[in-house]
Amino acid sequence: MTTRIQSEAFDVGVEVEAFTAAQAGAGAVVSFTGIVRDVAGGLRWMELEHYPGMTEAAAEAMRQEALTRFSLTGALVIHRYGRLPPGAPIMMVATAAPHRGDAFAAAEFLMDWLKSRAPFWKKEVTETGESWVDATDADEEALGRWS
Repeated sequence: MTTRIQSEAFDVGVEVEAFTAAQAGAGAVVSFTGIVRDVAGGLRWMELEHYPGMTEAAAEAMRQEALTRFSLTGALVIHRYGRLPPGAPIMMVATAAPHRGDAFAAAEFLMDWLKSRAPFWKKEVTETGESWVDATDADEEALGRWS
């Protein structure tokens, strides 16, 4: 299984290099790394909560769907939880396929799902207070194209 839900930081370069090395037959590898972005009001940190077991199972199910929906040789999903400062890597997907189209599409599919449906609860803590973060209308529209 190449789905990891973890509190520990990860090294994007190391992850992409190891993933790429394991992709016999791939002609394309696409990776995307999300970072905690600062917000108006000065983000102090983002707190991510999840239900262990449930989150891993849901993320792995989406990874498996990407593998069957697109012609992939592999897919990797890493998502962090806990308290993360602005600029910290929060998640990463990597996809590999014989051709770039499937690799790009699968990466977008996984990103759209993670942004809108992955069972994480995100709270932004700023200089002026804290608030829970919901998926936006744009996030929902992006996910809708995969139905």
